[in-house]
Amino acid sequence: DGVSKEHEPGRLYDAAHDEADGKAFLDRSDGDRHQFRFIVSPEDATELANLKPFVRDLMGAMEKDLGTRLDWVAVDHFNTEHPHTHIVLRGKDELGKDLVIARDYIANGMRRRASELLTLELGPQTVRELGQKLARQVEQDRFTDLDRALVRDAVDGIVDARANPQHADERFRHAMKVGRLRVLAWRGLAEETGPGRWRLSPNLEETLRRSGERGDIIKTLHRGLRQAGLDAGASEFSIYDPADPRAPTVTGRIIDRGRHDELNDGHYVMIDAADGRVHYVALDPRQEMEDLPLGAVVEVGPAATGMKPSDRTIAEIARRNDGLYTTDAHHTVDPRASDDFVQAHVRRLEALRRANVVRRFPDGSWEIPENFEGRVEALAKKQARYPSRITT
Repeated sequence: DGVSKEHEPGRLYDAAHDEADGKAFLDRSDGDRHQFRFIVSPEDATELANLKPFVRDLMGAMEKDLGTRLDWVAVDHFNTEHPHTHIVLRGKDELGKDLVIARDYIANGMRRRASELLTLELGPQTVRELGQKLARQVEQDRFTDLDRALVRDAVDGIVDARANPQHADERFRHAMKVGRLRVLAWRGLAEETGPGRWRLSPNLEETLRRSGERGDIIKTLHRGLRQAGLDAGASEFSIYDPADPRAPTVTGRIIDRGRHDELNDGHYVMIDAADGRVHYVALDPRQEMEDLPLGAVVEVGPAATGMKPSDRTIAEIARRNDGLYTTDAHHTVDPRASDDFVQAHVRRLEALRRANVVRRFPDGSWEIPENFEGRVEALAKKQARYPSRITT
């Protein structure tokens, strides 16, 4: 997909080879209970002459931290504003046991290691460089390091910004945090509850990450329009929302395509549609891109949302059992149901419990709310990310 510096397809590499055998890696991974996927995007990646040595050093540092050799492959991508690397790590250690990595290490430990290696490679950032970087983050419409620090500082969602730091660098960082809090308040993501005390919105990170994604999509739209020879300033464009019940069926010609969700290998297409607008459409990662070449005329429909067959079964059993679902009640209503079939419904209920749709009691029974159908449909619409169909 033209992701290398030379706009050629990216090449897999590993700890020892600049061209790794992807099929051999998949064969070795066959039977692994899980695997790990990372995207490593050094903040100053553009200053690195080559990402491979950096990635190899990072994975070597991880081996020391985890106490085992790691089996991994990676590919570098230079097709976005920030060069980055995709790493796939086998879920086995060198002894063949399941590889376990603490959540905190994935979230923070790798970041610290990468930062240390970047400092060794490029030298420590000057106070001025750090200050400029923080100052840029105050107004950014995405989740930043300042936001991450504020979330870390918060106690029960409250940030206490009344401190008066003594050192100049601490005073500057404190001023940047307060400036960011004011910007977040203007956007409805924070509220000053008293002098120097701020309540952060529980949706702060999700909202800012989505805003950042939207900004990236708009940049992609402008780039795609230019490559297609269209006037980015004059063209009307939209980001297709498959969860919107009013989303129309769109028919048009593919003028650009690429990756939008690199971690899950999801693609997008840009469609110059018959309605006179250019639509950005995120595709299901399972979509075969060979079926969607540039210039193909396609039709995109809105996401299909609604109750699953298992949801209807759960609702019917609860209706007959005073609003409760139990495995015994399921077997009573459907004596032919196998234990595996019933357990599949329990797993569905577990997923709905995590989404706060149903409630589980200690005795293993489940409370099914009266508005169960409506809540399930609302959840399906909220979770819908991809169009229900795209046909040529």
